[in-house]
Amino acid sequence: MKVLNFGSLNLDYVYSVDHMVQPGETLTSKERNVFCGGKGLNQSIALAKAGVSVCHAGQIGAEGSVLTDALIEQGVDTKLVQKVDVPTGHTVIQVDKSGQNCILLFGGANREMTKDYVDFVFEEFSDEDVLLLQNEINLLDYIIDKAYEKDMKIVLNPSPFDSNLDSCDLSKISMFLLNEIEGAQISGETEPGKILQVMREKYPGAKVVLTLGCDGSVYQDGETRIRQDIYAVEAVDTTAAGDTFTGYFMAAILSGSEPKEALDLASKASAIAVTRQGAAPSIPMREEIDFLI
Repeated sequence: MKVLNFGSLNLDYVYSVDHMVQPGETLTSKERNVFCGGKGLNQSIALAKAGVSVCHAGQIGAEGSVLTDALIEQGVDTKLVQKVDVPTGHTVIQVDKSGQNCILLFGGANREMTKDYVDFVFEEFSDEDVLLLQNEINLLDYIIDKAYEKDMKIVLNPSPFDSNLDSCDLSKISMFLLNEIEGAQISGETEPGKILQVMREKYPGAKVVLTLGCDGSVYQDGETRIRQDIYAVEAVDTTAAGDTFTGYFMAAILSGSEPKEALDLASKASAIAVTRQGAAPSIPMREEIDFLI
């Protein structure tokens, strides 16, 4: 079995601020850092740090080699990453004194995929393999269809939730990993129990992991629901918490762990991640979690 993460590669420009900038306000930043990021890169690194062999597919511009270097350093296979004549995707991230963030995303090369490139990537994979997706790249509908044709298991983190998902056949998804905001957007409900109920009605064949911030997370498979509390820590930067959770949860499930064990491991990993600055650099190694346990 191989894991393909077809996802975004971004440079993250992170600004430390007292509070989120308001309309019409000019705000002085206390500090600026540049990190490797993108939900795709973060989740590939989380998978790799959790012990999974993962192949990343995606696109970078001329200035994006630092991103593939970061993936290679963590053991991610980058042979399918393509360099194109388009600027690398990037984000502008504000992180306030409580560790909360807001993010402005520029898609760049992430939004310039071609069908020929997608077809080339999928030549490497079969029905024994798993595909992980986020919504920071274009042609998501085509990618889902290609993976479904090959009978791959498809795991989707529908973030950021936008109109690009309207063209996707979400009935082809094997597992959704989403937070409460995305859950509300996809279901039309705001209460977690109702979100999960709608997801079960709309996508009865899919498993769902719903993260709920300080209220923990819930795993749903048919009528079975399993809850997990958070591990309370003092947050410094929540940027990659969800990506860390996704990578570690998938890693545990792929290694044969029960959902409860997977939720617990993912919760520990994301708790460590929020105590550190940056996206990819904040993701812990598996040994760190084992040490804490």
